Order: sequence, then structure tokens, then C-alpha cells
Amino acid sequence: MSVSELSPLVRSTRSLLLGGWTERRISSAVRAGELRVVRRGSYIAATDAADLWPEARHLAHVIAVVRDSAGGAALSHVSAAVVWGLPLYRYRPQRVHMTTEADCRISSGPDVMRHVAPLPASDVVLREGIRTTTLSRTVFDLMRTLPPEAAVSCADAAERMIALRVRDWDEDAVQAWRRGMAERIAAATGARGVKAARRMAQFADGKAQLPGESVSRLQIVRLGFHSPRLQAPVAGPGGGMYFVDLALDDVAAFGEFDGKGKYLDEALTRGIPLEQVLLEEKQREDWIRGTTQRRLARWGDEHITSPQVLAARLRSFNITPPL
Repeated sequence: MSVSELSPLVRSTRSLLLGGWTERRISSAVRAGELRVVRRGSYIAATDAADLWPEARHLAHVIAVVRDSAGGAALSHVSAAVVWGLPLYRYRPQRVHMTTEADCRISSGPDVMRHVAPLPASDVVLREGIRTTTLSRTVFDLMRTLPPEAAVSCADAAERMIALRVRDWDEDAVQAWRRGMAERIAAATGARGVKAARRMAQFADGKAQLPGESVSRLQIVRLGFHSPRLQAPVAGPGGGMYFVDLALDDVAAFGEFDGKGKYLDEALTRGIPLEQVLLEEKQREDWIRGTTQRRLARWGDEHITSPQVLAARLRSFNITPPL
């Protein structure tokens, strides 16, 4: 959900009063659970909040903080990430992050984390009217500070945002993005987390379509497999082409990450029965196995919580790391 879509749902005390509410009614609605407090003086209807993904809930918090803020700080880190539409993969920020170059002492609040760091004008943009760090600076900060699972999800998604042109993949844009990130990292020698950022930048691959695919790749490499190819092409019937999420070439196997609702979403999009979608997927899988003579494993969110859990899932398909 974007800032423009979410902003009308985040209501201040003043806007509620102007809309005919009373302070007593606001307090009563909060106690009854009809209104949820985003931060002091900002609210969202419980019915609206219930439909929000965690990233959108943090974005609501960001919107409320920005409305109350003054000065030259820019949104940064995870808070800039949600403005850019990047996934946070199970990372649940409790505070809004802002960065400033001010050399004087500044304080953070109970729901705002302020960072003092170099912030050149080239690292700041206005996105949907909000002063925030650029996509490149945001990803650099995230790779330095987030757990690896969340960091790779953000890094992959940002690269995909840069490279994907409707259905075309802009390889030149990818290489330019990677060169720019490498230069940024090289210039930050000695900064906190820069070694982690360097490793993550080298690992990132925008061909991952979902955070679950990004984390799957991370866990697979942790298990000792070579880094898998993403969206691996397999010749299909009638001259068509299938694409498999991950190709584990070192063990002659394929892997498919099935996100929640994948088949239901496809059925709704295409307007066909779910049973037909499942049948077509089984036929696709049988074709891939039969023509490539490779094993094919499927897993979901519950299988990528750790390398060990994914290893157990892969073993059930007789897929183990190379010796």
C-alpha cells in the first residue's frame, strides 16, 4: 500500500474533531477497540488496520510521525524501506527511523529513532511528498543493520525494482545499480556493518520474485549448496517455456517456493476454478520432471524459518547438499 492510499486512513485528533467527533467519543472508540492508536494523537480504524500487512502498519506509523515532524531529518532505514515499497520479511520495527547530519546532540523518542550520519543531498529525495533517503542509500543502510533474511529480501526487491521493465529485464540497469552499490560500500570503509553490506550486495539477485524466494536462496547456500539460479527456463510443450523458481544445478534438482495464496491468487486473476489451476500446475511439474530427469521439491513459508527446517524438507525429496 502506498503513502497516498494509506494517508487518508490515518486520522489526527484534529481531523476527527473537525469531522464531528468529540474527545469523549474518540476515547470511547479507542477503549472499545474501534480505533487503534498509531501514535499519540493519530488513529486508524480497527477495520482498516486489520487488512494491513506489517509493512503497511509501519507505513501508517511513518505517516503519523512525518505529520508531526519538523526540521531537516529524512526518513531512513526500515522507515524509508516501506515508503519505497520494500518488504521487511518478518522484521517488525517498533520505531520510525530518521537520519540527520546535525552535529549537535539530538534525542530519540519512544517511537522515533534518530540517526546522526553523513547525509549528502544526493542521498535524499522526495517520495510521495516525504523527505526520505534514496533507494540506494536505503538499501545500503538496511544491508548494514537488518538481519540477513530481511536484508536479502530488501536488496533483491530493490534490484528487481531497478531492472524490471514490465516483462523485460534491463541487465544494463542491474550492472549500473551494482557498480553504484559497490562504490558506496567501498567509500564507507570502517562504517558499522559495512562488511555485512558487502557480502549482501554480492549475494543479491533481483530475479527473486518474492521475499520467500530470497530467503530460500539464503538458507540453501547456508546448507552448503551452490547459489541457485533463479527463474530457470525449462522448454515446455508446444514450444512454450516454463520458469522454475530455483535451480540447484550442483545436485541436479529444482526448487519451487509456494507463497501463501499463490494458487488461489492465480485462480482469481485468471477467473478459473482453483481445481483447474492445481491440475495445470501438476501437469507442469510432471513435464519438468519428465523432460529434465531432475528432482523437484516444493516448500512454503513454514519451511524457511531456518536452514535446518529447509534441510529436512529437502531430504523428504531426496535432495541433500553435495559432498
